[in-house]
Amino acid sequence: MPPHCDSLDGPVVTAARKALDADDVELILPYVPQSGEAEVRAVFEQVQRARRDGTAARDVAERYFFETVVRIHRAGEGAPFTGLKPAGLDTGPVIPVAEEAIESGSPDHLIHLLSDTLRHEISQRFAHLQHLRGHAGDDVAGARAYVESMLGLQVYSHQLFQAMHSDPHEGAHAHRHG
Repeated sequence: MPPHCDSLDGPVVTAARKALDADDVELILPYVPQSGEAEVRAVFEQVQRARRDGTAARDVAERYFFETVVRIHRAGEGAPFTGLKPAGLDTGPVIPVAEEAIESGSPDHLIHLLSDTLRHEISQRFAHLQHLRGHAGDDVAGARAYVESMLGLQVYSHQLFQAMHSDPHEGAHAHRHG
């Protein structure tokens, strides 16, 4: 997954900023597992006290709070914390559209993007497979290329099917962000 939850403009840090500004720890708690709630509450209290001690203390305290909530959030996903990422990182084409769907209350644009992408990928892979099929009888190398493409399409399709039915965080961390 592209950088998102661990970036300074991602949903976890955004919620953490709101919690600090509103002096309401409850605003960040939905982003952390219950097992991390006590730590977040304790750090929140420490940070709120430090924020009153001037700009330098405020900046350090806020950074500490952001790192704490992101670390606990990532642990709840079963992923390592690799530090906060800067704001403005490219999250790819899907995350903004998924956020738009959530905000608008309609999944239509997200469904369209994903369906079109899937249709394009499978069509390209299938066209390549068909091209190789035409040369499969030429020699062993041609047959091998066709078999590799054929099995590749099957494995790709199987993996997509499994991903569509998986837990949203299951297996995502091998490719991820944060």
